[in-house]
Amino acid sequence: MGQREREIYKVTLVGSIGNVLLTVFKFVAGIVGQSAAMTADAVHSLSDLLTDAVVLVFVRISGKPEDGSHEYGHGKYETLATTLIGLALAAVAVGLGWHAIESLLFWYEGGTLQAPHALALWAAVVSIVVKELICQYTLRRGRALHSPAVEANAWHHRSDALSSLGTLVGIGGAILLGDRWTVLDPLAELVVAGFILHVAWTLLKQGLDELMEASLPDEVEREILRIVAQFPDVGDPHHLRTRRIGSRYAIEMHIRMDGRLPLAEAHARTCEIERALKAQFGETTHITLHVEPKK
Repeated sequence: MGQREREIYKVTLVGSIGNVLLTVFKFVAGIVGQSAAMTADAVHSLSDLLTDAVVLVFVRISGKPEDGSHEYGHGKYETLATTLIGLALAAVAVGLGWHAIESLLFWYEGGTLQAPHALALWAAVVSIVVKELICQYTLRRGRALHSPAVEANAWHHRSDALSSLGTLVGIGGAILLGDRWTVLDPLAELVVAGFILHVAWTLLKQGLDELMEASLPDEVEREILRIVAQFPDVGDPHHLRTRRIGSRYAIEMHIRMDGRLPLAEAHARTCEIERALKAQFGETTHITLHVEPKK
């Protein structure tokens, strides 16, 4: 296992330990504290554990070197992990939203919702603080490691913190305002489900775009062209094609040079361009340059 994979494992395991402790704590607080929102929040934390497992498995696969059947490497497995995390988040959002709607309909038809206890309130406070700290740590390390899957997992931690924030509002309102306002509990749950669904859509779009070979952002392609333009005897970069392969970029481009240049000199200049691009976008960047004579 390479250094990058070991660091990703370390980051993910830190989040997993926090998720285990919080999941147990929130389940106990939800049951003892008689809060449906807190119990649902515990389910959300449980989903974090499942996505941690997805990251651990798929990052290990994505770190495998190129082979005869995967000549571009295994980086797409990391993209697949990001997509699966998005699907898991979407499923959690739908489940929370459905439960909230059922509770609201029950209240609307004259049913009485249980008022939560203070234990559930304190559990929400603890969850917000712990999950936000884990999110910041995971997001920072994910960006440093250029790992989309780790960054996606960080947003899953953030969604758990948002879920607990909504739970805190609902539980706090129900406790402070009395039995008539116990409806705030499922209302907060419904709002949080919407936040989580938005995060899920963002991750799914990112993962599906990469799996469908979407181009890199416009600003990245402009930076590629700017780097090539620094070489005065290289002109007319065209047919630029870009995509992501997991955590690395793939760049393909046609360029023109003086047709009278010796082959060795044209090759040397092409290598210089590749080094400049890799200095900007990483040593693992896949680069293919096709050289044509200037017209």
